[in-house]
Amino acid sequence: MRSLSCLLSSMILVCFTSGWALSASAADVTVFAAASLKEAMDDQARRFEGSTGNKVIISYGASNALAKQIEAGAPADLFISADLDWMDYVEQRNLLAPATRVRLLRNTLVLVAPASSNSTLKIGPNFGLAAALGKEKLAMANPESVPAGKYGKAALEKLGVWSSVEKQVARAENVRAALALVSRGEAPFGIVYSTDALSDKGVRVVDTFPPDSYPPIVYPAALVATSKSTAARPLLDYLLSPAARPVWEKYGFGMAQ
Repeated sequence: MRSLSCLLSSMILVCFTSGWALSASAADVTVFAAASLKEAMDDQARRFEGSTGNKVIISYGASNALAKQIEAGAPADLFISADLDWMDYVEQRNLLAPATRVRLLRNTLVLVAPASSNSTLKIGPNFGLAAALGKEKLAMANPESVPAGKYGKAALEKLGVWSSVEKQVARAENVRAALALVSRGEAPFGIVYSTDALSDKGVRVVDTFPPDSYPPIVYPAALVATSKSTAARPLLDYLLSPAARPVWEKYGFGMAQ
């Protein structure tokens, strides 16, 4: 009986210490990610958590807002921006971990309308967007600061349309807010990423902007200099890996590398 008691005690001790070791090896990693990454990044996080036991905490928003939060000392471990400019902004302030910056993803720009709309427009030089809008609004992320809005403004300027619609732009705080305006029928047209259009059944793609009408849409990623998370580098490596590629592509993104 005594030997059985000792055996049970030993088994309990082994289970306890094994569980503690697993818990101690797991880590939290906080990601600041562009709003347009929501569905894809949520999926990647679930897969990474399932294979490693680490916990991924994600804060989504406009890249400019996230960059300013990092500058203000917000506890991010990994930053994924929707353009190069806002990653440059963080890097120029020495807030990125050295030699961790990479180009992660690519995207494209589309014109969307509510799913119930039968509006048609063919995008090209001087196309009739102003006439199609009438007195209504064009939903866009803020073109002065948010990447999706900056890309959209660049495309409209290149096509000779910006000056005719500028005063009718509904300037949303991020691209998902612009998408929501169209999805709810509060704007007849919006400019968003193609991946956003895929994520919302309340909109349909009217047409795709010519690739040469705006700068290449590149999502850079990097570790934040103040990060102490042991899971941050493994997560970044995973997001760049062949295992992650099918998930990115499922949500409409292309790999930048």
